Amino acid sequence: MNKRTVLVTGGSGFLGRHVVDALVAEGHDVRIFDLEPNAAHASLNRIGDICNPDDCRRAMAGVDVLVHLAALYRDDVRPRSRYYKVNVEGTGTLLEAATACGVRRVVFASSFSVYGLDNVAGGEDSELAPVNDYGHSKLAAEKLLRDWVAGDPGRSVAMVRPSVIFGPGNRGNVYVLLQQISSRWFLLLGSGSNPKSMSFVGNVAKFFAWLLEPRGPALDIYNYADKPDMTVREIVELAARTLGTRVPRVPMPRSAILALGRCGNLVEHITRRPFTLNLERVRKFIADTSLPVERLSQSGFKPPHDFRREFIETARIEFGAQRAASTSATSDS
Repeated sequence: MNKRTVLVTGGSGFLGRHVVDALVAEGHDVRIFDLEPNAAHASLNRIGDICNPDDCRRAMAGVDVLVHLAALYRDDVRPRSRYYKVNVEGTGTLLEAATACGVRRVVFASSFSVYGLDNVAGGEDSELAPVNDYGHSKLAAEKLLRDWVAGDPGRSVAMVRPSVIFGPGNRGNVYVLLQQISSRWFLLLGSGSNPKSMSFVGNVAKFFAWLLEPRGPALDIYNYADKPDMTVREIVELAARTLGTRVPRVPMPRSAILALGRCGNLVEHITRRPFTLNLERVRKFIADTSLPVERLSQSGFKPPHDFRREFIETARIEFGAQRAASTSATSDS
């Protein structure tokens, strides 16, 4: 393994912290470029904004590889123009700094959202048809990276399109699902037969570290998901067994699900605040988001963690203690 000087944007975020840990463990010289410090690696922090050209150039000087993870990704970002300001303009600013500083390798965290919904049968060669601003902004950032790598034969880019990422400490979709199951407020939308790809953060982080070295064409694109997929019902039942709860077995019809989402949109419009069940979220929940990973499987990368075991452990860490305390309090009363 060749030691590299690596700049990690978003290195204080959920995925970023794990990527930094993986790179440090492999002996690389790591710099963290983020608006917030990474408390675990205080000496590595370079506080700055990817939308600020001067910050980018200062952080990029002397770097061999840029690992670009920084992005706005939550689905309640307002105004929506911020997705494009950070995810697109910020990427462009970073690439200008990379060009000025002679950086020739970029590893970029894109998203499976660039495919849209129910649209990935062809793997990485599927049509790109995002349905929300986050997906559109990620696709626009991919275009900037395609143009950048085409501008110099010495450059290379690896793009990773991960499925939903989970692990202890994350507060994304999987956490919300576990929270609802733990609190017994969960409602199964649809039959639950639709498959969902998931990715354990420790595996994704190792894959990013593995991609520091070019391993394919100048522009290499990978879907990332840990296999085998589970259906929504299988995911929910595994979480419920782990947490000692029950889930309703009577599915809601699709028409009622979409009506519920429209009601959520109305609540958002009236209150001007995000609502848990809006139309975009329920559509994603009932969609088939099984991500083909043949290219990943053929790459030679071996994920170090069993994702099903890690899903169970995540549920236990986040909510197992709460369930035990609740059960104890009930039995003592």
